[in-house]
Amino acid sequence: MVLNVSFTTGMRRMFYLVSPEESSFEKAEDVPKYITESYPFFIFFVVIEVLISMYKQDKKVRLNDSLTSVSAGMYSRLPMLIIPSISIVTYVWIYKNFNIINLPWNSPWTWWLCFLGVDLGYYWFHRLAHEVNFMWAAHQVHHSSEDYNFSTALRQSVLQIYTSWVFYLPLALCIPPPIFIAHNELNILYQFWIHTQYIRSLGPLEYILNTPSHHRVHHGRNRYCIDKNYAGTLIIWDRIFGTFTPEEEEVAYGLTHPVGTFDATDVQFGYGEYLVHRTNKMISLEDKVKSLLYGPGWLPGKARTGDINDIPQIEKPIKRYGNIIPTWLNIYVVVHFSLVFIGFQILPQKITGFNQATVILFLLFIGFSLTSFGRLFDGRYETYHYLITTIYDCL
Repeated sequence: MVLNVSFTTGMRRMFYLVSPEESSFEKAEDVPKYITESYPFFIFFVVIEVLISMYKQDKKVRLNDSLTSVSAGMYSRLPMLIIPSISIVTYVWIYKNFNIINLPWNSPWTWWLCFLGVDLGYYWFHRLAHEVNFMWAAHQVHHSSEDYNFSTALRQSVLQIYTSWVFYLPLALCIPPPIFIAHNELNILYQFWIHTQYIRSLGPLEYILNTPSHHRVHHGRNRYCIDKNYAGTLIIWDRIFGTFTPEEEEVAYGLTHPVGTFDATDVQFGYGEYLVHRTNKMISLEDKVKSLLYGPGWLPGKARTGDINDIPQIEKPIKRYGNIIPTWLNIYVVVHFSLVFIGFQILPQKITGFNQATVILFLLFIGFSLTSFGRLFDGRYETYHYLITTIYDCL
């Protein structure tokens, strides 16, 4: 993995510390691939946190959960290798056909307006992703980890992009696409470093910015944490719209009903399968529609977002899902995962040299591998036996 930017520039990008002059572009193709170019910095942050956790022996970073998070992140990027980004394609089309104000691409005012617009759009997307069940089916992937560390930030949904793009389209009426693309990536990038338990407070900045403390609350399954702190970069939106709450008692992370698996495929699509079954069981058409459009905690006779008293109380000490597997199997998973990860990094650079069928087969191989690693962590060795048997039969 090559470091395409200087260490200082890469670190500034991680914290959104870029100027309008260096991040405004006339053409979309000139916008740096901020997220892709930040992969080495993701690894750097994760390694530092792992070393801190090992030194403290606090088990805040676990191999099985962390690899599942990275697997989900890889999963989320797979369709982008063969399908154009719906958010960018649609945004550009709206801008070309319906924009009502031609704001200059090199104006600081345009840059700041887009900064605020993207962050406000993210707030409302994020809020509805928690309050609308079919959107939650995608977003719950990010909340499925019972740990909270830098690897958790990488646990993303393969489906979320298909529900988030509409919230940014109003910006296409006036903001040039290159400015939007830059802010969209930088906004996502900022949210990486706030996924940690080792930064307690940022002092006065806590009133303005989304911080690790605020975002820990958002990832909590304690009752006081539910449906709070949706911010991307600025916490001011939560303060304005009444969804802010400070960090209080110890936070228990994850879903109110934990998924109980490290299988990346199940993490991605398990809730969607549950939602289909739940909706089919509803008797009236009205309830079927509400099952999809109301909150995940809704049931007939309940409020739109459910009853907070239905949220399970947190048991102390806080328990997390996990299995003990042989050391040799952990080593095998790490080595095999590393090889798949390297292939995942190389594929975008070589994709033009492969035909569509080869690319699809390689993506299926990656998906199968990620599922296999999770099932091994779950102690479900039938996948391992099936793999060995299949290889033996082929030989």
